[in-house]
Amino acid sequence: MALRQDGADTQVAPEELTIARKPQPEGGQAPVVQRVRIRYAKRGPLRFTSHRDFARAFERALRRAGVPIAFSQGFTPHPKISYASAAPTGVASEAEYLEIGLREPVDPGQLRQALDAALSPGLDVLDAVEATGGSLADRIEASRWRIELPEVDPALAEQAVAAFRAAEEIQVERMTKQGRRTFDARAAVMSIDVSPESETPSGVVAVPCAILEVVVRQVTPSVRPDDVLSGLRVVAALEPPVAPRVIRLAQGTLTAQGEIVDPLDADRDGAAIGEH
Repeated sequence: MALRQDGADTQVAPEELTIARKPQPEGGQAPVVQRVRIRYAKRGPLRFTSHRDFARAFERALRRAGVPIAFSQGFTPHPKISYASAAPTGVASEAEYLEIGLREPVDPGQLRQALDAALSPGLDVLDAVEATGGSLADRIEASRWRIELPEVDPALAEQAVAAFRAAEEIQVERMTKQGRRTFDARAAVMSIDVSPESETPSGVVAVPCAILEVVVRQVTPSVRPDDVLSGLRVVAALEPPVAPRVIRLAQGTLTAQGEIVDPLDADRDGAAIGEH
């Protein structure tokens, strides 16, 4: 098992994966015998890692950790990895998800430790569970975002948010792979509020910072945090003087109460039922 170098003289050795080795069939790829779903985070400077860069880093981590990843058939086999709704480049996240297909069974807890040790600090594997059925993508219905707006007065943010909520439709523009598109940024926003944390402590000379808490439903085209900010600009001329800091706090199934349920919970529940 490869080691991750966390410092000049420090190495972290993950636990060895416990796998039942099976001979690979001749003339083709070994079939998928287990699927594991993984939650990971993008933190600090690593939030600027693009989805393509992360995918390359993750494939290298699979090799370093000795994970028995399954491959597709065909002339150019690819590792069996499926990503779900990756955050935009430059955005931090505590709730990114992917699924891998394995040709040999492994313990999900050991897999999590091994992959976390094989990735750079800031790309952190938080959870791993065996898939018990259903589609991971179908469980991604909404995301909860935290948008920090340095140098924006919370009172002005409150006014802009009120105007956003009152609008029935807010047309914004964004450059996409298909060219510049105009779409409604309002309908997908389930809730938007200014956090009480926005208040500057009394008696302290500090730069104000408005903090928005936003829940956005998964739609096509997707509505991203920068689209919400564009909407605030349209309805209230809110122009943050410096770049915002954005983090995805959660994504998953949206309940009637507006709460977001971790998509891995269904797999944990399914595993628990299967044990009885």
